[in-house]
Amino acid sequence: MRGKADTPNTNITRSLFGAIMAISVPAIVTNVTVPVLGITDVAIAGHLGSTVSLAAIAVGTNMFNLLYWLFNFLRMGSSGLTAQAYGSGNSKAAAAVLCRAVLIALGVGSAMIIFRNQLCTLLLDSMDVTGATRDAAECYFMIRVWAAPATLGAFAFTGWFVGMQNSRVTMWISLFVNVLNIAFSLLLVFVYGMALDGLAAGTVIAQWGGIALSVTVCALKFKPHMPCFGDIMNWGEIKRFFAINTDIFLRTLCLIAVTLWFTRAGAAQGDTMLAVNALLMQLFTIFSFFMDGFAFAGEALCGKFKGACNPYCFKKTVWLLICIGGTIAAVFTVVYALAGSDILSLLTDDIAVENTAKDYIWWAVGVPLAGFMAFTWDGIFIGTTETRPMLASMAGAMIVFFTVYSTTFDSLGNNGLWLSFISYLVVRGVALTILARRFNRLS
Repeated sequence: MRGKADTPNTNITRSLFGAIMAISVPAIVTNVTVPVLGITDVAIAGHLGSTVSLAAIAVGTNMFNLLYWLFNFLRMGSSGLTAQAYGSGNSKAAAAVLCRAVLIALGVGSAMIIFRNQLCTLLLDSMDVTGATRDAAECYFMIRVWAAPATLGAFAFTGWFVGMQNSRVTMWISLFVNVLNIAFSLLLVFVYGMALDGLAAGTVIAQWGGIALSVTVCALKFKPHMPCFGDIMNWGEIKRFFAINTDIFLRTLCLIAVTLWFTRAGAAQGDTMLAVNALLMQLFTIFSFFMDGFAFAGEALCGKFKGACNPYCFKKTVWLLICIGGTIAAVFTVVYALAGSDILSLLTDDIAVENTAKDYIWWAVGVPLAGFMAFTWDGIFIGTTETRPMLASMAGAMIVFFTVYSTTFDSLGNNGLWLSFISYLVVRGVALTILARRFNRLS
């Protein structure tokens, strides 16, 4: 007689759990390695003998983060559509998604190069950067912008690889790009005597190297059946692609509005409180690295099961993702509650900032439980390309954020700001849970 552990239902659960881990673990590794490059750039700039270099690299990095963040829909939009095509066994449709995304990436990236002067001025003016720091940041931007088509193209390939159920490829390509970037930056700065222009050039070389590797891996490993030009330019599919990506783009704008206002409200309270909030946000960032990895799994697997018309495995995957997300959130909550102060001590040597941060650490402790549902549902909704509910939930959460902020900040100060942020995370998760029930495919 077979034991309970050998029942078909248990075997399916084990198989799905394995599939989730196979996609999420490489994605988490990729997320964790990304900050290494930023730390390296800062370290190199710090050895150039000028505080202007450090300030300029920070400004320049923020300029590109903001610019590229707006076009992250090229990754998210591609993964869901590709996963559905993969699940339905339509390899030509999957290849067409990649072609459309890459063509848009190359077009947008080329436009950034053409209008680089105007973009640079707009971004620097919005950050109110002046003097020598502005000149150095402008030099950095004008060189690094030549990587824009490759960087945006990498978004498209990343989404496609995830949709094809293989995040290991994205992990190895990301590691390759980071190592190449660090190697060329060190070579150009310390061997050839370049400064910030060397750092920017190192990034350009690495990004184009990464896109070359992506094309090579795609051709050799996946061997996609390339569609004809008519299939790529199918008007119905193009309309669907842009409808999905427009929702994601607008959702990103709402997210940026909350993020920028959070930073602005912290800065309005002085340098110490700005540093405190930035420090506590690092705890949220560490948690998000893990949850984003499982969101990738949600994109890939839920999209695949939707394309395969397999509601049983779809529902099982949703249940597993929520259970895993809740477990991770509980672990992070316990770790932050018990060792949060010690973690803060590792992140800063400024006693005043550290002591002030400890007064607000319980807000950071509450972030994992408040936010894990939002991360989990985001991956599921992206995989099923149900992007309109994502936009609606984000817009509603943004309204709640600003409403709570406007009614509590004057009386509660920074506590009111964090209450606003926690409320924003909770509303996103609750709204998506409610909206998911409206769709039989997600219930």
